[in-house]
Amino acid sequence: MSVNKKKVAFHTLGCKLNFAETSTISRSFPEENFERVPANSKADIYVINTCSVTDSADKKCRQAIKKFISLSPGAFIAVVGCYAQLNPQEISSIPGVDLVLGTNEKFEISDYITRLNKKQTAEIHSCNLTSTDSFNPSFSLGDRTRSFLKIQDGCDYGCSYCTIPLARGRSRNPEISTIIHEAEHIAGKGVKEIVITGVNIGDFGKSTGDSFTGLLKELVKVPGIERFRISSIEPNLLTDELIDLTATNEKILPHFHIPLQSGCDKILGLMRRRYTRDVFATRIRMVMNKLSLAGIGADIIVGFPGESDSDFDNTFSFLEDIPLSYLHVFTFSERPSTVAEQLPLKVLYKDKERRSKRLIALSQKKNLIFNKLNIGEVTNVLFENTRNEGLITGFTSNYIRVEYPWEARLAGQIKKVRLDKISPSGRMNIELIK
Repeated sequence: MSVNKKKVAFHTLGCKLNFAETSTISRSFPEENFERVPANSKADIYVINTCSVTDSADKKCRQAIKKFISLSPGAFIAVVGCYAQLNPQEISSIPGVDLVLGTNEKFEISDYITRLNKKQTAEIHSCNLTSTDSFNPSFSLGDRTRSFLKIQDGCDYGCSYCTIPLARGRSRNPEISTIIHEAEHIAGKGVKEIVITGVNIGDFGKSTGDSFTGLLKELVKVPGIERFRISSIEPNLLTDELIDLTATNEKILPHFHIPLQSGCDKILGLMRRRYTRDVFATRIRMVMNKLSLAGIGADIIVGFPGESDSDFDNTFSFLEDIPLSYLHVFTFSERPSTVAEQLPLKVLYKDKERRSKRLIALSQKKNLIFNKLNIGEVTNVLFENTRNEGLITGFTSNYIRVEYPWEARLAGQIKKVRLDKISPSGRMNIELIK
């Protein structure tokens, strides 16, 4: 007797960590009972994994919830993740939402979805986080190009603008053996690259007496995985040992994304960051001394309370002089229950926008300079699986996006190429080296 499978769709907002967790959550739905379908199609169940890092992220979450309710009015709507942890009542007040699960509960979603009856009011399961929260291993599958592997969760830093400790709890990680087992499983699926993710991955080992570098030394031994990319690491946790390991092991890619947030020490102090701009600059110089063509990106927040035009100019000139290859620019938005919410000297919206546009233009300039520096270099590219306008694209080890006329045989493969010239799209044209 055949089972009438229920169609379930998943939608993820936010960071790579969320994507890893959504993939893991999706695998908890038994294939004999559920059929996974794309999020833009009709489904019986929608699972929306949310982000709450900015006010804009909250807004996108609400828009996504309402979109899926409109797409399938009779569908069972489950909202999980960071926004659900921080604002369960706000989400439950949206007509059509049936289930709200917090940070820990989302991994048990298949236990909560026992009946698909629409509810008058949403059922909420969102417990207070504690110092003893469990670690839920997660990794993404389904894209043979790369996998996001979660190695750490939570954060102990308490930056004045951030709700992540409230949404995800204290810093914690599993034993190295657990991570290695997951990497071996990923390798068994034919995946070539693992992107190492977490909330504060440089903090790995805090709960087990290990270290992030120690983990990497074991991960590179996993057969089948050819590339490990570090998603993001705090400046004060980017150690000499980690930079040396990256410089001497070709499996660890020469690409560092390092949150700076401000190039003004006064603002860094107000943000309660754990470094000065000189520490950041020293780390960048150390990377460049060992890996002269490393890709280095940075996060910047503009318009933090108390940031004057002079403070911003301080940040801008600092960034101009640092050899970064790109910037991720965020306009400050107040988050409830944070220290920054109470700070005086709010920055006007028009000033935030003006500063943001200047930094985005600087990022584009820096990216062009970096790409030009790499012209003529021979490197490896991992090609994506998707065809777009007759082209196949991919990333070099140092995070330059390249394009090439579509060849199906290249999809999901790592090939040696020579970087030729910058295309009108801003990507790099390449020559394949046979």
